[in-house]
Amino acid sequence: VRGGGTGGGLMARRRRTHGPHDYPRTSRLNDLLRQIVAYEIERKSDDRLEMDTVVAVEGETELHHAVFLVASLEGAEGDARLVEALTEHRAELQAAIGRQARLRRVPELEFRPDEVTRRAERIDDILRDLAGRDDRSADSDDTGDPAEPVDDSGPGAVADGGD
Repeated sequence: VRGGGTGGGLMARRRRTHGPHDYPRTSRLNDLLRQIVAYEIERKSDDRLEMDTVVAVEGETELHHAVFLVASLEGAEGDARLVEALTEHRAELQAAIGRQARLRRVPELEFRPDEVTRRAERIDDILRDLAGRDDRSADSDDTGDPAEPVDDSGPGAVADGGD
């Protein structure tokens, strides 16, 4: 008899819940890694790390590898310098993750520019340019040449004869 109770019935299976966390473990770990690395970047005195954002982390479920998507406020050129600087500081950042996260395995870190951020900036630039063109064309309509005189001699026009 399972359950060891006197009723002889089977014990009900307990449903697994995520407890206070309503999202998967990998997402929680990715958030934790992003927070740790962002904090450590703030503490560095490297000028290349001043104008940056850690946009997202894409970590594997087994934690062998984690890709950090980063963006510089200086655009694509700044992204290249940022990735280079973070790659140079990779060992220190991995050590910080090991100290703060208490994980069995610290993932190998990789840093890449966030292409979504760059594409969004490009779309914003295009929309701004189009809006600027609309504003300029509206201004030229308002302040341009006076309207041409309207020709009222069409089929329904009344002729002003000298009768």
